[in-house]
Amino acid sequence: MLIINIKEEDSIDRALKKYKRKYQSVGLIKELRNRKHFVKPSVVKRNQRLSAAYRLAKFGDQGE
Repeated sequence: MLIINIKEEDSIDRALKKYKRKYQSVGLIKELRNRKHFVKPSVVKRNQRLSAAYRLAKFGDQGE
């Protein structure tokens, strides 16, 4: 459950903006999408390694 602290002078638009920001930062949507389909731990590790290799190949030499 998300709890948003709202002041008396805050408008409903400002409260809604705070709610959306907190909702996104908590990562509920990402968690729900991950729980939709089960992925084996070995597949998760393989995908992490592949994405790390991709990032290294694409962006690895930009710091020089």
